[in-house]
Amino acid sequence: MPELPEVETIKEALVKAVDKTVIQSVSVFNRNFRITIPADFEQMLTGQTISRIYRRAKYVIMELDNGISVVWHFGMSGRVRIISKKPESFEKHDHVVIITNKCTLIFNDARRFGVITYIPSKDISNASLFRHVGIDPFDLKLDGPYLFSKIKHKHIPIKVALLDQSIICGIGNIYASEALYLARISPLRLCCNISAEECTTLVAAVRNTLNKAIKAGGSTLRDYRQPDGSMGYFQMQHAVYGKEGLCCPDCVDNCPHSEGIKKIVQAGRSTFYCKYLQK
Repeated sequence: MPELPEVETIKEALVKAVDKTVIQSVSVFNRNFRITIPADFEQMLTGQTISRIYRRAKYVIMELDNGISVVWHFGMSGRVRIISKKPESFEKHDHVVIITNKCTLIFNDARRFGVITYIPSKDISNASLFRHVGIDPFDLKLDGPYLFSKIKHKHIPIKVALLDQSIICGIGNIYASEALYLARISPLRLCCNISAEECTTLVAAVRNTLNKAIKAGGSTLRDYRQPDGSMGYFQMQHAVYGKEGLCCPDCVDNCPHSEGIKKIVQAGRSTFYCKYLQK
């Protein structure tokens, strides 16, 4: 599933390609997604100017000049292709085609766990998709004291808390493991045992990790591709994620234990960490 860095990469590509363009036509070949595409989706988009494109949590939002916003989530396998003109033929699982006066957007989603719908722009904050979404990792209001106030009474592992979208939105599984490694905090530590000082360190580690991932175009592990079809490259910089049994980067010259990076499962998700460095 595309996480925040991947979605941010997609958003930036869309800004460069179609911001302030006019939607000339919309074709929907399959409406059966996690949320059914509205029957009037094509009518509501056609002829409108894309006035703003931004990210909210793991969603891309395209605000139109008629007062509605296209809300886009990529689910497990969804991706958007940006091409210079309408193709002569389509790929399997190309479900939505949006043609602007500059280029064409194609939404491909093999599993159809994604979302593409519209919401009145004024109602975005209160829409069911966003009502319980927490603070964005790049919001200036997110700092150590804020995180400490949210987790200090929780008796769950800190890794699980980082995946709770009502606390901080968009971090995702890969980047939670990477940030905890950077902060030298064990994913097994209970939130109630994390100090305020450690929360400050962890917030900085989260931002550092996400910024590096965005710069690298995200992580390509399975389905994710950038809108131009290229892979993200942050997986080449992973310190612990997917590295079970290997030495972590800071133990590589003198690893004090033989088993290397450990893999465990927390809340149904894989967690990778160095039990020597992360306490």
